[in-house]
Amino acid sequence: MAVNSKYTNEQVESLIMQLLTVLENNQSKADLSLMALGNAATSVINNSVGSSQRKHVAASFAKALQSSVEVDLH
Repeated sequence: MAVNSKYTNEQVESLIMQLLTVLENNQSKADLSLMALGNAATSVINNSVGSSQRKHVAASFAKALQSSVEVDLH
């Protein structure tokens, strides 16, 4: 998530909990959940971002995702 967001933590957390509840209620395994979330992200980008900015937004999203994943090198 961006350091300075126009959304409150409560808004973000509520939406995340709703998404996770849907995945849990469908007993989705990690691979299916990631596929569905990835397809949803693609849909949001394709339907809400101008064609000239899509690759930039997708790259920024991927970078933020990579940065948010904790890696234990030990």
